[in-house]
Amino acid sequence: MKIGLIGLGIMGKPMARNLLKAGYNLMVNNLTEAPMKELATYGAIPATQPEIGEQCDVVMTMLPNSPQVEEVMLGEDGVAAHMRPGTVFIDMSSINPVASKKIAAVLAEKNIEMLDAPVSGGEPKAIDGTLSFMVGGKQEVFDKYKDLLGAMGTSVVRCGEVGAGNTTKLANQIIVACNIQALAEALTLAQKAGVDPQLVFEAIRGGLAGSTVMNAKAPMMIEGNVKPGFKIDLHIKDLNNALDCAHAIGAPVPMTAEVQEVLQWLHNQGEGQNDHSCIAHYYEKLTGIQIGR
Repeated sequence: MKIGLIGLGIMGKPMARNLLKAGYNLMVNNLTEAPMKELATYGAIPATQPEIGEQCDVVMTMLPNSPQVEEVMLGEDGVAAHMRPGTVFIDMSSINPVASKKIAAVLAEKNIEMLDAPVSGGEPKAIDGTLSFMVGGKQEVFDKYKDLLGAMGTSVVRCGEVGAGNTTKLANQIIVACNIQALAEALTLAQKAGVDPQLVFEAIRGGLAGSTVMNAKAPMMIEGNVKPGFKIDLHIKDLNNALDCAHAIGAPVPMTAEVQEVLQWLHNQGEGQNDHSCIAHYYEKLTGIQIGR
């Protein structure tokens, strides 16, 4: 089985490494050449997008948003135009589920199956191969390619038909964003009250308030580490998709809207490429207090 992966950014490149480690025959493509050259040293084959469409049994994408996925797959001379009937497209990008359904419908006319399979875990889990996959698509297609996704993650769950994966990812991103904001707010309260945020973190991490988000982001807030495991601008994109979806179906999402305003403010302050734990900087601006410092 020959795999093609398009999109070798902060997540895509380590995911490609894990596919190579698992022994898959991998062709890769990216807008810039550097990650393709780096992966070639580990056995990947740099290729054009048409070459990936023509030669691969499975085409995978890890791209920023819906417009990029649609352009790569359905644009003029897009990958789909070069794919053979019976091949499969797996989109691991986090996009609007409406776009996933649109792409799947076009591919179905060409007898090409699709899974939407966005991930959660950020760069650290992409590197160590412990991502969580939320997958939408036919059961039989999911069953066939579950092990392929398992080469990059430890949780691979089918959530329903095409679009269900990205709907689940939107729910995930709402929970993560609100969790990070609550964490920043709580640690700011502790600091302002004269209690060491590190000790607060250690005291509550094993209780009901503890979470994977807290374990990952509290140390970053306390250390002032802004290296992106997941960028603010990417979270803004995800929450925009969540708000669009919610408005279309009439779901109330007031907390999501509030966190989105905070993230947008941070973007306007030049922090869009920093980690989303920089929500703590919003509270620093309001209080003059730096968590842990």
